[in-house]
Amino acid sequence: MKNIGFLLLTFLVFTFSCTDRDDNVDAINIRIKNDSNINFDEVQVSTNEELYTNVAPGKYSDYLVYEIAYQYDFVEIKSGEDIYVLQPIDFVGETELPIGFYTYKLSINEEGEVGLEFVVD
Repeated sequence: MKNIGFLLLTFLVFTFSCTDRDDNVDAINIRIKNDSNINFDEVQVSTNEELYTNVAPGKYSDYLVYEIAYQYDFVEIKSGEDIYVLQPIDFVGETELPIGFYTYKLSINEEGEVGLEFVVD
């Protein structure tokens, strides 16, 4: 009987003491997924000074914090000596992202064009 009480207490402590990452969100958090077959040495998104670095094909970066972000944004990818750019013309009709967690799935086609798929995490 003591074991059942201990197990129940342990279960309750773990259940109610764990927090979800969404519980304390106070900013826009964006990570990237390298959806190409080349390594991303550096990736700059928007005008954020922090860079995503060394993101292997099929892998995710850590999240970076943004003050303002959109579903579609400027992206510059450096891979070896090559530089790939996604340059939006304007943000007419775009609304700022609300606080939360997001992923930009970035791909590069055979012509060297950058693709961006927006995902809400």
